[in-house]
Amino acid sequence: MMSHHLRPSTSIPKASAALLLRPAFPRMTTLTRFYATHSDLGGGSGPKATSRRRNVTLLSDDGRYEWGELSGREKVSRATQQSINFLVIVAGAVLTGGVFYLLYTEVFSPNSRTWQFEKAVQRIKDDTRCTDLLGDRREIKAYGESTGSRWERNRPIATSIFKDRQGREHMKMHFHVEGPLNSGIVIVHMMKPLDKDEWEYLLLALDVKGHSRVILEQAQEKPGVAKALKIFGIQWR
Repeated sequence: MMSHHLRPSTSIPKASAALLLRPAFPRMTTLTRFYATHSDLGGGSGPKATSRRRNVTLLSDDGRYEWGELSGREKVSRATQQSINFLVIVAGAVLTGGVFYLLYTEVFSPNSRTWQFEKAVQRIKDDTRCTDLLGDRREIKAYGESTGSRWERNRPIATSIFKDRQGREHMKMHFHVEGPLNSGIVIVHMMKPLDKDEWEYLLLALDVKGHSRVILEQAQEKPGVAKALKIFGIQWR
């Protein structure tokens, strides 16, 4: 009895083999994305992009471009701007100098009214005859004339400067002093001789109501001085 052995068929069609060899997952494809660059947004790149720049005007010039890169009109704008800046600097320097000059002549100079006022107040406080009438020197106050305004804190000192017939400069000043005992008026009359540049006292006195005048300085009888003491019909003694 013949036995027949069944062998599996090993022959597979080519089409079926290709299906078996294909991977289970689909092949990954590469996606290419395109992004907009700065040059693309700006309207291009290259020589055309670099040639475009903001025009230089009188108000928009910030100095980023060299002189050789400017056009004729832009050079005029820059020159005008620099000239204006120079004039502003010069004007500021002149104003600053004027302010310092006024401060010196009106406050710090020995010939200024403020300096002479402070000097006269100090003379009153240092004189024992004045402190006997006014009180403690540490409590003595000096102030000018009242202006009638409640908002005016500083009272101006009544001062007048003029020249006599001989060309000599005079300065008259009076102000109020007040202490714990009494109050009074300080009278100052000064003259600047022709051959000097400093004030000299013709009269420095304190008047307190009910008391005799206290004379701290009074010019001696010299040629021309007696006449200088009588000005505008007022005799200063």
